[in-house]
Amino acid sequence: MKEQETIALGVENSRELLERFLAGFTDENKTRTAPGLPNHAAWTLGHLAFVMHRAAMRLDGGVLPGDVFIEGSTRGDASRFGVEGVAVGSTPMSDGASYPEWTRCVAIFDGACARVAEALRKLPAERLEERIPWGKNDMSLRELGLRMIFHNGTHCGEIVDLRRALGFERVIK
Repeated sequence: MKEQETIALGVENSRELLERFLAGFTDENKTRTAPGLPNHAAWTLGHLAFVMHRAAMRLDGGVLPGDVFIEGSTRGDASRFGVEGVAVGSTPMSDGASYPEWTRCVAIFDGACARVAEALRKLPAERLEERIPWGKNDMSLRELGLRMIFHNGTHCGEIVDLRRALGFERVIK
């Protein structure tokens, strides 16, 4: 198996793992938080989708999709996230109308995972070592793909904590 395929499968598996823990979230509670847990489920999915699309742009040379994000805005709408509202360092808002409808939040996250996985699969092996700036660091495209897996996992843990704090039923019994 090619290394790019292995990393792409990791991204897809991180999506499947995280989505297990979305059970019980709805339009009514997608922006609920708990003490010490400021990142609600809608913000988390938007944040992850935004970061993955930014990574995909480095991998596939594409752009940030306008049907998914409103650039320069903190507020989203029923079908799009506001970039400034889900970017690193943003503060999740409690107003549910600032985020897409819940099923759309999940679909946007799914689409971002699919885009990264596809871009990794199409990436020529010789580009894996290509270094790019990322935040305050630089990393190889290989490292970027791996980082997406761990970034999804980190926020999956936050969703698990949020579920517990909100009194949701256990997913893994």
